[in-house]
Amino acid sequence: MTTFYDVPADALIEAVAEELDIEAPEWAAYTKSGVSRELPPEQEGFWQRRAASLLRVVAKDGPVGIERLRSHYGGSKQGSTRYRVRPSAKSKASGNAIRTMLQQLEEEGLVETADGEGRRITGAGRSLLDTTATDVLDELDRPELERYA
Repeated sequence: MTTFYDVPADALIEAVAEELDIEAPEWAAYTKSGVSRELPPEQEGFWQRRAASLLRVVAKDGPVGIERLRSHYGGSKQGSTRYRVRPSAKSKASGNAIRTMLQQLEEEGLVETADGEGRRITGAGRSLLDTTATDVLDELDRPELERYA
């Protein structure tokens, strides 16, 4: 049986993002993903991709809280973002965006709140990751099999 550990993370996240039924709030188009960023994300489907990534991280590291997730998705904040005149410092990601995504995943039944421990994945969330991983693994193997057939 294939698990989400058996496939590359980027391929799994893309596939899970297509299956998630969540939408970005209106304010997400104008909000940066952290203080280390100069502009809001410009990628199509950023919200779904980040939510799929959050689902994978909660499954891998759970139970996990908002603060640890903020550190995980944070970045390097330069002293002066353009000219780099002083050493960089670690900064955290936006807690509101992460919290909102987790709440949407909870509404879908993929994540649950563990009292005093943070969030952990549910059976439905684990099932979604594993079945998607099986599909991704089949798609990754298919081109190599066709080449030698």
